[in-house]
Amino acid sequence: MLSWDEDTAATAARPPQARPQLQSVPTGAPVSAFQADTALDPGILARPEKTGDTQGRVNAVDKRIINGKTDVNQLVPFKYKWAWDKYLAGCANHWMPQEINMQRDIELWKNPNGLTEDERRLVKRNLGFFVTADSLAANNIVLGTYRHITAPECRQYLLRQAFEEAIHTHAYQYIVESLGLDESEIFNAYNEVTSIRDKDQFLIPFIETLTNPEFQTGTTESDQTLLKSLIVFACLMEGLFFYVGFTQILALGRQNKMMGAAEQYQYILRDESMHCNFGIDLINTIKLENPHLWTPAFKEEIKTLFLQAVELEYRYAEDTMPRGVLGLNASMFKGYLRFIANRRAQQIGLEALFPQEENPFPWMSEMIDLKKERNFFETRVIEYQTGGALNWE
Repeated sequence: MLSWDEDTAATAARPPQARPQLQSVPTGAPVSAFQADTALDPGILARPEKTGDTQGRVNAVDKRIINGKTDVNQLVPFKYKWAWDKYLAGCANHWMPQEINMQRDIELWKNPNGLTEDERRLVKRNLGFFVTADSLAANNIVLGTYRHITAPECRQYLLRQAFEEAIHTHAYQYIVESLGLDESEIFNAYNEVTSIRDKDQFLIPFIETLTNPEFQTGTTESDQTLLKSLIVFACLMEGLFFYVGFTQILALGRQNKMMGAAEQYQYILRDESMHCNFGIDLINTIKLENPHLWTPAFKEEIKTLFLQAVELEYRYAEDTMPRGVLGLNASMFKGYLRFIANRRAQQIGLEALFPQEENPFPWMSEMIDLKKERNFFETRVIEYQTGGALNWE
């Protein structure tokens, strides 16, 4: 079994509350950029009405993940301590791509006999998907999800997550540049390679919905739309679509090939595992606070999306390893993807979609359990310093 962070928020269910309405600006009055931003996102200034010097202060019990009426600028008192803890854990896990030595990878890639053609195809297909995938994830967070979450603890983690997505995009660019790959080929793969394009096209409608400036939560339909998007990105994109690629590159590393790239993928896997777990906690808390959203029809819709995602990722596995490589083949990934889909479904309260599936890659749990101080391949010890002395001279 993979090792997963099992903590979920235990927040008492409360009836949904509509978004507060901001006072409109009179026609012809000057509108500042700040007013324009808040007109698109009423949650930015959502505050309780004040009737005295001490009234209107934020109480933790009044906070809500979505449609909250408390001031989103007041981080404390905490209600969702699990979100703050994940923010702190993300900061503690900080890393940067250029810290990792790519020299051995470069030498191996330039050696005509260093890698097989199938191994080279696998690496390029991986990079072709990932160089744009984390940009899609960042756009979804910054331009979509963040606007609609009204719990400041959760917003704090989302800001950290967005930065980590930028680090991941940086890592893939660093690998592409180090190996001297054709940048136009790799970065445009999401338009030119069918198995990659199909996965991205599956995700884009959910991004476009949340990033639409006119989209607002506050109704059952719109709240379900937001919840669906959160499930797609936490459980299916970060929790499923990334795992064929992770397994393939980490399998190369286990055979002492592409060690620098594998080390970076390992840190990315650790980050994405936390992203997935945060998203699942967010989903489950929204369900607790808004049980009316979790209808039989909605659950059936989510199950259909799970099945589609498993099929798309399996097609990607077939495309990246048509003849089998590294002791792996596409059929092995069919069972792995079903195993992961079961875990994701159960983590958000659905029944297993593929009963009796087992994990064919138990060694992946070692990667997810990576400690910050030492990487799995034992290539180096990693030291970080925070809050160090600054020399102002």
